[in-house]
Amino acid sequence: MIDFRADMRRIIEAAHADGWVLEPDAKRLFKIAGFEVPRFVLARTPEEAIRFAGEIGYPVVAKVVSPRILHKSDVGGVAVGIADAGSLAEAFRRFQALDGFLGMIVEEMVTGIELILGAKIDFQFGPMVLLGMGGTGVEIYKDVSLKMAPVTEKDALAMIGGLKAQRLLTGYRGKEGVDLKILTGTLLSFSSLVMELGEGIESIDINPLLCSSRHCVVADARIILRKTGEPASA
Repeated sequence: MIDFRADMRRIIEAAHADGWVLEPDAKRLFKIAGFEVPRFVLARTPEEAIRFAGEIGYPVVAKVVSPRILHKSDVGGVAVGIADAGSLAEAFRRFQALDGFLGMIVEEMVTGIELILGAKIDFQFGPMVLLGMGGTGVEIYKDVSLKMAPVTEKDALAMIGGLKAQRLLTGYRGKEGVDLKILTGTLLSFSSLVMELGEGIESIDINPLLCSSRHCVVADARIILRKTGEPASA
């Protein structure tokens, strides 16, 4: 029998030197925990990137992997909608010049409404789970709901209903809405994962979580670890 908890612990322990879990490993952890993630590869060479893209089909997304780059979009470390091998190789060369370059994620493109699902371990209240409208505009819209973990199904429904943009999730002006049952299940699974990882983490974020009528997919993820002996955030 596979010990999924042991696999997750190994991923966390291996990341302590960097202080946070790089995206490829964070996605592996989420996949182990039962979340849906895009098909992806960590490519160390342009040839690896091109080979994988050929297997899954264009267009693809490419993202830099570096322990020194926490916010990839801020340094031009994300390329979306890459349509051919030449453009993918060019993205690799561009990312290669970025600080601490270790490789490049190549993954399938997934569509859906961009949400953020996150948690922070608070010194007073313990794990606080956040759901909001996500993507690069998350700090502009500031449309979020908060609950203490563990989150119940009632809590999850209240968080979804508490968003100002909730109408977008149920379908607005003929646009496809989100499967609220899948979103609720994802919220509950995320809360369980936060409780499982416990005080070994400082924060954990999925941004964006791409949700549609068919899925909720972890498109990007980051896990910040707590330093040994460091108390939870005040």
